Amino acid sequence: MQLSSKVKKLPKYLFAEIDEMKRKKIREGKKVIDLGVGDPDLPTPKHVVEAMKIAVEKVERQKYPSYEGMLSFRVAASEFYRRRKGVKVDPEKEVIALIGSKEGIAHLPLAFVDNGEYVLVPDPGYPVYHASTILAGGIPYHIPLKAENKFLPNFEEIPEEVTRKAKILFLNYPNNPTAAVIDKEKIKEAIDFCIEKKIILAHDAAYSEITFDNYRAPSFLEFDNSFEVTIEFNSLSKTYNMTGWRIGFACGNEEILRGLLKVKTNIDSGVFEAVQEAAIAALTGRDDVIEQNCRIFAERRKVFVEKLREAGFEVEMPKATFYVWCKVEMNSIEFVKLLLEKTGIIATPGIGFGEYGEGYVRFAMTRSIEVLREAAEKILEFSKSLNKK
Repeated sequence: MQLSSKVKKLPKYLFAEIDEMKRKKIREGKKVIDLGVGDPDLPTPKHVVEAMKIAVEKVERQKYPSYEGMLSFRVAASEFYRRRKGVKVDPEKEVIALIGSKEGIAHLPLAFVDNGEYVLVPDPGYPVYHASTILAGGIPYHIPLKAENKFLPNFEEIPEEVTRKAKILFLNYPNNPTAAVIDKEKIKEAIDFCIEKKIILAHDAAYSEITFDNYRAPSFLEFDNSFEVTIEFNSLSKTYNMTGWRIGFACGNEEILRGLLKVKTNIDSGVFEAVQEAAIAALTGRDDVIEQNCRIFAERRKVFVEKLREAGFEVEMPKATFYVWCKVEMNSIEFVKLLLEKTGIIATPGIGFGEYGEGYVRFAMTRSIEVLREAAEKILEFSKSLNKK
């Protein structure tokens, strides 16, 4: 059987060898500390779980769900945006439910990109931006995110012949994998760029609520003219520790949402309504759940970053996300393999997020502070052994 030409263009599964090394370590009875996956170890809030228990027994919730999501869920999402971001969105026209934000991100190019058209993709960045563009027949144009620019895009460097044929610009702040944040001036620049070039601005805001040190991540929809070109994807996965529940939403420009919904109605389904009821409980509940998560992740990243610095690594103290983006002085895949072999610690090689991720590795602060302290001590010893060579 021959794979399609589009599937053949997709990147190889970079982590297969690392996964096998992990399994080998476990088979050998060795302890493995996995800091590679961005999956919070914290439990889903109890009141959300209780809402799900009640909802799942309702017969009316056991039927096919609507594609756009229950109106009550969309109202809850719009209330969340008003409360947390000061942004007003119309729940009937400017919000749709998603089976996790990944689903919406992956389907957006199918709605708007024709063969040979460009999608502007941050590099390093979430691999789905690149892969979904390929599957839609588009051409990913990678925008370098460099340390000297604080991992922010430089729109002036994009060739005019690319912007003329570009349909979507993906951005993601707070950023995965770099943990970089963006200020309002740069957001305004992105909006104005997309309006001028007639490009859809797709903002992945999955980490918008995981912030520290009094930093607040702005919504791209806070600006008066942003609704002309912007769709913002949000997720309950990181905010409420609901990664396995697969629930998110998109909001913003009504025409863009209609295009995304047209794809969804043809090849996808709606979100299980019992999960939507649980999500309503999360979105309308007290914000102390979010604040507690942020306190926990803030303490974890402080302990871990300070130990990495002690070990001689160049690393910023992140203002948001639960990731630490660490510069390494060797090939990122080789570093990750060696780290796993010598310490049992799993990290993600930066090259897995794009060409400009090379020279970095990503650590996820998704283990207890005790485990992170243990991992940090092992990395310190690992670093000393490297320096002796």
